Amino acid sequence: MSLRFDDIELIRSRRKTIGLEVRSDGSVIVRAPLRFPERDIRRFVEDHTEWIEKHLEKAKRMEKETAPDDRLTMEEIRALAERALKVIPERVEYYAPKVGVHYSRITIRNQKSRWGSCSAKGNLNFNCLLMLTPPEVIDSVVVHELCHLKEMNHSKHFYEEVLRVYPEYRKWEKWLKEHGRHLMRRMTG
Repeated sequence: MSLRFDDIELIRSRRKTIGLEVRSDGSVIVRAPLRFPERDIRRFVEDHTEWIEKHLEKAKRMEKETAPDDRLTMEEIRALAERALKVIPERVEYYAPKVGVHYSRITIRNQKSRWGSCSAKGNLNFNCLLMLTPPEVIDSVVVHELCHLKEMNHSKHFYEEVLRVYPEYRKWEKWLKEHGRHLMRRMTG
């Protein structure tokens, strides 16, 4: 198993220590202080790679034991990705001016742990599985990622911005929390 730093979600906050979390869906989260240098975060992750991989294996075993019967075929995943390449850029284009940000590149991925992400360079990534959700969920994820271009954290100010642009965000975030895990488990591989 090759753990890549780009596959890890980094959440910065006013905390004083750095911490790791491996979720049951296989996602890895590093929580770090606001001004903690990225090189130190990378070193911390490298130092804990064995621990992370052990917990990822455990999550994988649990997922296999509860895997749904409705796994998507590669053909279905490709069709979702093609549809996402049409739908998501339109939604990003619609919401970017409302958020007041500019973005660089949009990439559609087939991931098992994330709905979207963005980089400091303004690149946006979205999961093709969003095509299996209601349009309002797609909009909520798009707005969430665009707001990260203003606030690269999950602070109170970040969520105020998300709710300013998309007042129904909490409703659709809840939908995704309730149904998203099952959708993620449909991913082949």
